[in-house]
This record gives sequence, structure tokens and C-alpha cells, in this order.
Amino acid sequence: METRSLPATIADALTCARELDGVTSIEATALLTHTTGQERSWLLAHREESLDPAAAMQYLSLLARLAEGEPLAYLTGIREFHGLDFSVSRDVLIPRPETEELVDVVVRWASNMTSVRLVDVGTGSGIIAVTLAELLPQARITAVDVSPAALAVARRNAEAHHAADRITFLESNLLAGVDGPFDGIVANLPYVAGDDLRTLSVTHWEPRVALDGGPDGLSAFRALIAQAPQELTPTGALFLEIGFDQGERVAALCREIFPQAAIQVLPDLAGLDRVVTVYQAEAL
Repeated sequence: METRSLPATIADALTCARELDGVTSIEATALLTHTTGQERSWLLAHREESLDPAAAMQYLSLLARLAEGEPLAYLTGIREFHGLDFSVSRDVLIPRPETEELVDVVVRWASNMTSVRLVDVGTGSGIIAVTLAELLPQARITAVDVSPAALAVARRNAEAHHAADRITFLESNLLAGVDGPFDGIVANLPYVAGDDLRTLSVTHWEPRVALDGGPDGLSAFRALIAQAPQELTPTGALFLEIGFDQGERVAALCREIFPQAAIQVLPDLAGLDRVVTVYQAEAL
């Protein structure tokens, strides 16, 4: 973005954004909310209010980065998920709304249990573990990730949402060294195939370890599904978020390890395959 004078008012700042390709008014307002500390409703009601020069300078800097493709969530450090605000950084994948379907499936399954022990595999920013702790007060949750930096973000989110006392954080490659058994294993694993990964712009910004699912996108699934029988109770269940074209392949992997289980592929709101569930026979 070319050098320009600082916007003097909120209206001027929003006008700057309209001159840039690929920047929406919603994104520009979110940056102004972040830099000024004011709510969106206040900004829109006070468009002629003077803009502090320091805030204006920060806003223009972030706006330039946004126009270059850097995700809004990394610029503001915040992403909403399931009605809660979560801190994010370049150390974690940006939460996607599709993952809310995974959380909802687990909540429906566990809501009538008096107690439930869950493990969130590949917790990243902790959105799944923290949201489950919020929605299932009877749950005790272990959150694991191979990345110490991601775990640090997840811990901050747990503390921010007053859930840290019910979540144990562990550095681990999947379930290696994690003490079960668990009533439920929940996982949003890396599931992008290697060839596809090379074509995606998100790899320029988001951590590759959270995206790379190996040559066919299923490497982490194979490993976790093989570990799952030893880490589940006899009536335990497995919940996996998947790519839109992976439903039958992941279900087939589950059938090899859990031949007696009830296995389903569930769609998201767009009708695309999104979650594979494995309910062991004794739980039916």
C-alpha cells in the first residue's frame, strides 16, 4: 500500500480500506476495533470522531498487511469460535467454523453423562478443549499437542475462559505417553494432502504441522486410529474432523480397527463430509 497521510477520523480510516482490493468493510472495522479499543457499534455511530494518531498509524500498518493477504485473526490476535473469543498466533491454526460441528457432536453424545473423561488430540489453540469444558461442566479433559508454542496459546485460552482447572495440557505426538483410558477421543488432525498443500496460500501464514496430513492426507488418522483401542474405555467413542472428500476413506480405516463399532460419516452445514464418529458396540 502506497504511503499516505494518516486518517484524521474514523470515516477517513474506513475510506482508506475501501480503496484496497480484497479488504472488506467488516475486516476494516475489525481492525479499527482492535486499534482503538472501541466496540464496532460505537465506531459506526461516531464516524466523524477524531482518530488518535498512534491508533491511525497502527491501523494503516495492519491494513497494509491485511491487503497483502495476512489473515485478520493473526493481525488482531483474536478469533471467535462457538460464541467465545480465543487468542491465536502464528503458532496455531486459525479456528474454522466447520470445527463447531465436531464440538456439537461430542456435546450431544456426552450431555447426559454425569462425568466424562475426554482427550483433545492436536489441541492447537485449545478451542475444542476449552469449548467442551464450557459446554460440559462434568467433563475432565486432557489436551495434547506436539507443539510447545501451541500449548502455550491453549493454556492462555483456558485461563481466559476459567477452564484451566479442568484441562490438563500435555506435549505429545498424538497419544504417545498419554494415560488413558478415556470415554472419548476428539481430534481435528492435519488432513491436507501433500500435493494440495503446495497449492494453498494458507501455508504461507499458518503452521504447516497443523495442516500437513502426509501424501494422501490420512497419515495422522492412521496413527491415531491404531492407538485408539488401547486408550478408550470399552464403551468409549472416537470423534474425528475430516476433509470434505475423506469420509469413506477414514471410515474404512476405522472399520479395520473397530470391526464391531457403529461408524458414521456426518455432514457439516454445507452438506459436506466433516465428522467421523466411532461408537463401540458396548456403548450402543
